[in-house]
Amino acid sequence: MRDPNQTGYTPHAIAGITPDQRVMVDRRAVPCDGEVAGALGHPRVWLRIEGHEVTCPYCSITYVLKDGAGGDGHH
Repeated sequence: MRDPNQTGYTPHAIAGITPDQRVMVDRRAVPCDGEVAGALGHPRVWLRIEGHEVTCPYCSITYVLKDGAGGDGHH
């Protein structure tokens, strides 16, 4: 059964449980391999920021689109 706290592949942040690690980015398509978290990492996945942010389903790092960025929407 799908976890009700997830939508698609991006989990909803849960206060006190989900690490609050946020990385500011300039593009809507971002790679994540967990290395920013300082752990051993995970398989590289490409995440797509549809709105303002996206959270990695492996390591819970949240990538936040910088203000005025994201003009690569056609790619």
